[in-house]
Amino acid sequence: MTDYNQQMIEKYRENFLKEVEHNVEEGEWVKMCMQCGVCSGSCPFGPYWEHPPQELFMMIRAGKRDEVLKSDSMWMCTSCYNCIARCPRGLPITHIIHGLATYAKRLGLAPKEQPTAKFAQLFWDNLTKTGRVNELKLGLALYFKVGEGLKTALENKDLGLAMLKAKRMNPFELVGGHKCKDIKGLHAILAKAEEIEERKIGMKA
Repeated sequence: MTDYNQQMIEKYRENFLKEVEHNVEEGEWVKMCMQCGVCSGSCPFGPYWEHPPQELFMMIRAGKRDEVLKSDSMWMCTSCYNCIARCPRGLPITHIIHGLATYAKRLGLAPKEQPTAKFAQLFWDNLTKTGRVNELKLGLALYFKVGEGLKTALENKDLGLAMLKAKRMNPFELVGGHKCKDIKGLHAILAKAEEIEERKIGMKA
């Protein structure tokens, strides 16, 4: 357990809802959920979630901290926004779900072997290195670091060839690749954003 996690437990003991409201993006909306289930019924991955969105919200209000933050449910969201578009109360469900995932990772509670969590990190590392996504490097990392393997890569050869034809993937990009014009500026922005986030975390701890 991280020191930060322990601090949060002590500060919000027996009030997980307040912890979510203070530390999760749009978390103050959780208490507005009326448990209609439209979000879960609208989600294309709904049947595969360990706990669908409205169940997560119910568990938050019931104080089930570990069950929520250690769940892989938040990492199932593909940001299709069906839930937000159809929620009768207009809850920013997608934002809350991603906020819960980010918070769980910050606390060191996110599932270590969750494939989509690994992909999210691979995508972020790929993007922030040059300011643009290198599809070829990302694809190779996905298949050989996340555990998809050569068999799955070969099964998707037609997709790869189509991307090459459409100039969405270039084998020469393994060496260099396309970059944004001001990569130093981008890194400075990201560093400042991280500094601000760390300051906010320190204030909440």
